[in-house]
Amino acid sequence: MQALSPLSYDDIDLLSANVIRGLAMDGVQKADSGHPGMPMGMATVAHVLWTRFLRHNPGDPQWFNRDRFVLSGGHGSMLIYSLLHLAGYAVPMEQLKQFRQLGSITPGHPEYGVTPGVETTTGPLGQGFAAGVGMALTEQFLAATFNRADTPIVDHWTYVFAGDGDMEEGISHEAASLAGHLGLGKLICFYDDNQITIDGPTELSYSDDVPLRFRAYGWHVQRVSAYDMPGIAAAILEAQRVSPKPSLIICRSHIGYGSPNKQDTAEAHGAPLGEDEVRLAKDALGLPPGEHFWVPDEVRARYGQATRAGAASQETWDDLVARYAAAHGDLAATFRAAVAGVLPAGWEAALPAWDAGAKVSTRVASGKVLDAIAPRLPTLIGGSADLTPSNNTRPKDAVDIKPGDFAGRYVRFGVREHAMGAMLNGMAVHGGVIPYGGTFLVFSDYMRGAVRVAAIMKAPVIFVWTHDSVGVGEDGPTHQPVEHMAALRAIPDLVVIRPADANETAAAWRFALTHRDRPVALLLSRQNLPVLPGTKEGSRDAVARGAYVLADAPAGAPEVILLAAGSEVSVAVAARDLLAGKGVACRVVSMPSWELFEAQDASYRESVLPRAITARVSVEAGITMGWERYTGLAGANVGINRFGESGKGPAVMAHLGITAENVAQKALEILGK
Repeated sequence: MQALSPLSYDDIDLLSANVIRGLAMDGVQKADSGHPGMPMGMATVAHVLWTRFLRHNPGDPQWFNRDRFVLSGGHGSMLIYSLLHLAGYAVPMEQLKQFRQLGSITPGHPEYGVTPGVETTTGPLGQGFAAGVGMALTEQFLAATFNRADTPIVDHWTYVFAGDGDMEEGISHEAASLAGHLGLGKLICFYDDNQITIDGPTELSYSDDVPLRFRAYGWHVQRVSAYDMPGIAAAILEAQRVSPKPSLIICRSHIGYGSPNKQDTAEAHGAPLGEDEVRLAKDALGLPPGEHFWVPDEVRARYGQATRAGAASQETWDDLVARYAAAHGDLAATFRAAVAGVLPAGWEAALPAWDAGAKVSTRVASGKVLDAIAPRLPTLIGGSADLTPSNNTRPKDAVDIKPGDFAGRYVRFGVREHAMGAMLNGMAVHGGVIPYGGTFLVFSDYMRGAVRVAAIMKAPVIFVWTHDSVGVGEDGPTHQPVEHMAALRAIPDLVVIRPADANETAAAWRFALTHRDRPVALLLSRQNLPVLPGTKEGSRDAVARGAYVLADAPAGAPEVILLAAGSEVSVAVAARDLLAGKGVACRVVSMPSWELFEAQDASYRESVLPRAITARVSVEAGITMGWERYTGLAGANVGINRFGESGKGPAVMAHLGITAENVAQKALEILGK
C-alpha cells in the first residue's frame, strides 16, 4: 500500500484539519464542558502527523512496533478522540457524541485502558511529556538489546504534543534535561506555542526562551507555523534526520483557530464556544454551519489511505520478525516473552533466603535480590534518582545506559524524582520491560503526581523507596518519613509492601514481579533488622496475602494481638517476649501490605485477626492514622504523630516511643493489668 506523500497536500487535507476542528467544537458544545481551543489550534499539525508519519494499525492497537503518540496536554482530548475515530479505531461517532459522559470511552482527559489507541493517561500537565521520554528510552533500550543489523525489529518513534502548561511544569524541565543528556533521538515533541493560559496571555507569568532552553538541554529545535502543512512535514523529516538528539518542533499556533471572536483568547481554552460562535467558526472554516459531527466521505477516504498504509507496515514488520526468528531463535523467544510479559522459567529459584538471627537492612536485602534475579530477567531495567549506593538499586555487574549507548539496563535518573516516576510509567505502558526506580521514601512526595497516574493506569511499575522511617537518624525530620506510609496507602490501586526483614523483602519482590496488574511500592529500611524466626519458611506466600501470624501464643488463644509492619515487626516480637514474662499470651501479626490483606477472603482475615480478640496494639514508626481499622475502639496504636528529630536512629526511635517496652505497656493497659 503506497503511503501518502509527506510533502504534498491538497484541499482534502485542509478540509480534514477543519473537520477535526468541527468535531472538537461539537463534542465540547454537546457536553457543555471541555477544552476546544487546543484541538482547534493544533488540528493541522495533528493531521499531518497522523496521515503522513504516524505508523500504527487501528486493526491492532497493540502492534508492538507502532509509533507512540502522547497528548500531554490531555485537556485537549477531543483532538485525539477525533483522530482515533477518523483513523478507524473502535471509537465510533456515538462515543464522540458522549464526550465526558458517564460510562463513555471518551472521558474528559485521555485514560489508558479506556480508549483504544490512547497510549498513556494524561491531563496533569507535564506527565505525558515525561512519560514520552520513558517510552523513547524503552524503544532505544529494546532496540539495542534485540535488534540485529539485518533485522531491526524494534524501530519506532515517540511523538508528543505539549503546550505552555507542560513547559511551565517542573517535571518537563527534569525530563527534557535527561532526554537531551541521553540523546533520545527517536523522540519528537511538538510544542503548541499558542501563548495563552487559563489566566490570559502567557506573558503574565512566563517569559522563558524556550528554544534556548531546549538547545541548552541538547535538543534539536525548529520553528514552524502550525498551519503550514509542507513546513510541518519538512520539520518532522528534519527531526527524524537529526537522530542523535531529541527534537522540539515549536508550532506557533492560535488557540481556538477559526473562531471569529474567541481565537487567541483565554475563553477558548476551557469552555464551550457557544452555539452562535460554533456556527460562525464553522462558516469561517468552510464547514456546514448547521451540521453537527460532520465528516464527509473524502475525509474518511483520506484517513482510510493512511490506515491501510499502517496495516501494511505491520505486515512488513511481521515478515521481518519471522526472518528474525529464523535467524535468531533463542533471542526471538526472549523478545516474544518480554513483549507478552512472561517471565523466564525458573527465575524464582534465584531468590535468596536468610537464616534467622542474621542482621540486614531491607534495602540491602533488596539489593541482594536484584543481584540474584537481574541475570535471569533480561528486560528488568531500572535505576535511582541519584541515590544508587543508598537505595541499593544497581545490581552487581550492571551496565549503565549512557548517552548514545542504550545496551545497559541501569538508568542514572539524576536528582529528578518526579520525572523518574513519570518515565517509569511510560516505560511500563510501552511494554517489553519491567521498570523500577528508587529514591528515599520521604521524596515520594516529589513524585506523587506520577505515582497517582501509575495507579490510575494500573501500570506495572515497581517503586523502591528506602530509608522508610525515623530510623534514618541524623538527617532529621526533613528526611524522616512519618506520614508517607499512610499517604501512599491512601492511593487506590497502589500496592504498598513494607517488609519486616530480608526474607519478606525477597517475597515482596516476588509479588511485584509476578503480579503485573498494578504498581507496587516497596518500603525499605536503612537500618539493619534481625531476620525473624519463621520468615525463611513462611513469608514467601504469606507476604502475598498481606498479613500473617508470625508468632503465636504458646498454647491456647492469645489474650492480645500485636500488629506491625516493616522494621517494627521485630519490636512487636520483642514486646511479645516481655509480655510472656508477665504471663500474657500474645500473637504477633506481620502486616506488610494492607491492600493485599484486604483482598483476602473473610475466613482468612478472621484466622489472622479473630474478631473475638479485641485487645490489639499496632506499632509502626509513622502516623497511626488507619491502624484503628485493625485495632478497633478497644485497641491502642503506637506510632509517631509528629515530625522526627535529628540523632542516632535507635535513640530517635526510643525517644519517640517505638520500643518493645512501650508496646508491652500499652498491651498491659488495654488488658487492665
